[in-house]
Amino acid sequence: MTSGASGRPEILTRRGRLLLPVFLLVLIVLAVRQLWCLAPGRVVLSGPSMGTTWSVTLAARGRARGELVEARAAIEERLGRVNGLMSTWDPDSELSRFNRHASSEPFPISAETLEVLGVAREVSEKTGGAFDVTVRPLVAAWGFGAGARAPGQGPDASELERLRQRVGFRRLELDPVAGTARKLHADLECDLSAIAKGYAVDAVARALEELGWADFLVEVGGELRARGRRPEGGAWRVGIERPAEDRRGAQLVVTLADLSMATSGDYRSEYEEGGERVTHLIDARSGRPVANRLASVTVVHRQAVVADAWATALSVLGPEAGFARAEAEGLGALFLLRDAAGSFSVRSTPAFPPFYEPVAGAPRDGVPPEP
Repeated sequence: MTSGASGRPEILTRRGRLLLPVFLLVLIVLAVRQLWCLAPGRVVLSGPSMGTTWSVTLAARGRARGELVEARAAIEERLGRVNGLMSTWDPDSELSRFNRHASSEPFPISAETLEVLGVAREVSEKTGGAFDVTVRPLVAAWGFGAGARAPGQGPDASELERLRQRVGFRRLELDPVAGTARKLHADLECDLSAIAKGYAVDAVARALEELGWADFLVEVGGELRARGRRPEGGAWRVGIERPAEDRRGAQLVVTLADLSMATSGDYRSEYEEGGERVTHLIDARSGRPVANRLASVTVVHRQAVVADAWATALSVLGPEAGFARAEAEGLGALFLLRDAAGSFSVRSTPAFPPFYEPVAGAPRDGVPPEP
């Protein structure tokens, strides 16, 4: 093992570096071949991205193995593109550079990020700011996300008031024609974590469609998009996660036909402070973590980016105001509510897919689970 000019050991020789891409391609082909043999007609591709994981299930009967390698490459390219634009963890991402742009001068922004910010703006307007991507300073102050302080050291009243002066979706101007975004408050910062995964799902779906795939299920960090039919026939069947902190499993199974689905829950990222639960869902209007009876909200829509944003917005609005807003917007939404005893009940809007079923004692509409 030799050492380069940087002082770090060079693990690979020059020849090794040249052969590495070939070796990786062989591994991908072998992995695809194994999946093909284990489940004829059904292939699952997966991997890490955007601080989470992704998976794509393809109805692949009659497809050549080379097409699967091509599909994987396209998926990873789209996910890498979205992450490189919208990540708050990557200091070189477009969003991170925009957040560091402490100026009211217009900042050049990609068409993709402007599209996401435009969807966010629309949902913000319709919810009176319950959904607000400028919430990042508050999210970090409460101990969540990139650059966050240690959990359990939430802001006091005076700091909270100062932070709220830096937040507000109307303080962000978008100009799609010029391709710019402008801060009306120089230290405004954005966080797209409540919408970017949905956009990534849509981006992957478009990439697959461009390659001629018509039957697939895309999942990125729990957000989904189904197209066409399952390899076994019929619509795709997907699970809504059970709100349990100690295990993962399906609470309900939904039949999804050419739709996207996103779920926002308060039970995967939280801590306790002063005897109170502090969740990652922050209400920009109050500056405080959301505290209501909702365990999760699931939204279906043609676009995953829209479903993703609305799932968070309805969670912030709460069980009553959120349900009323979902009905008014004609959204398909399912609300999973907890009671004081720790039981759960389900309430869904008329536009939610009618084909869902409880799993192993899960609740039916308005009825607690049977013992």
